[in-house]
Amino acid sequence: MKIAVIHTTPATIASLGDLIRSEIPNAEVFNLLDDSILPDMNGGYRVDWVRERWLEYAQIARKNGAQAILSACSTVGEFAQEANEMLDIPVYRIDEAMACEAVRRGGVICVFATLASTLEPTARLLKRLSQKQTQFCEIRTVLVEGAYDALMQGDRALHDEKIRRALAEQGAQANVIVLAQASMASAADGLPDEICAQVLTSPRLGIEKLRDDLAALDGEKR
Repeated sequence: MKIAVIHTTPATIASLGDLIRSEIPNAEVFNLLDDSILPDMNGGYRVDWVRERWLEYAQIARKNGAQAILSACSTVGEFAQEANEMLDIPVYRIDEAMACEAVRRGGVICVFATLASTLEPTARLLKRLSQKQTQFCEIRTVLVEGAYDALMQGDRALHDEKIRRALAEQGAQANVIVLAQASMASAADGLPDEICAQVLTSPRLGIEKLRDDLAALDGEKR
């Protein structure tokens, strides 16, 4: 099984590759990285150009033999949905399984992100799923200032600490806490039990969905 992962930051390459190979032992993983996407999306002035090249990356992955594509970035998740409708192979967004679980739990869902460009796409996904499931959800958003800069400077410890501090300060009123970006998952380690039970991260849930869906497709072919 050849799986392409499209990244917008190098921070997700090793962790997602390891997780895919642990959950899908026969997977051959290859990565495409464009680290100019997030600056473009965060500025909000080159969104059409980002969409155009992301869809092209998906087509390149297909031509390179990918049997499935995973978008590792929540900010561009809606482009992954579009690619899924265009291509004859499945295209997954890393955060969809997390969002489904958040909506299933319902109540007040607080979305934390380290990039402003991620908040609205994640909130839109949650709203769409809540309407589809006719589940009441109140969606709130929190931007964790400075965490992404720390990560890009190689200081994951500071990145994680800023997120944990924000969770402690602003997550108390939430029924569900969503860490919107895959790169934020490490911040969930070591949280107090009462907070940890509320927190959802995308990597494991997203890869488990990928594994289960691909197994089902393989079963149908047989």
